[in-house]
Amino acid sequence: MVETRPWDGSEERLFELQEKINGYLGFVTGGQMAEEYPESVGRPKRFQLDCEEPPDEATGAFLERVREMLSPEGIELRVEVLPPE
Repeated sequence: MVETRPWDGSEERLFELQEKINGYLGFVTGGQMAEEYPESVGRPKRFQLDCEEPPDEATGAFLERVREMLSPEGIELRVEVLPPE
């Protein structure tokens, strides 16, 4: 996942991020990933969010809750702050 906009902690931005994560989660847990990529079965899974600046406080708290939710599914959530292009 990539987010190039500045973090603002708004409900709208958090909802957009939640929808994006839910889409990926459905792909992994709904069986579509196993169908399209059978070699992925049984392998560790990671969602990575690349962004140009560290998440603000509200987004950071949201991402921590997401990490806690994904952990029992065997999915790691990583946030990488990358320099702007």
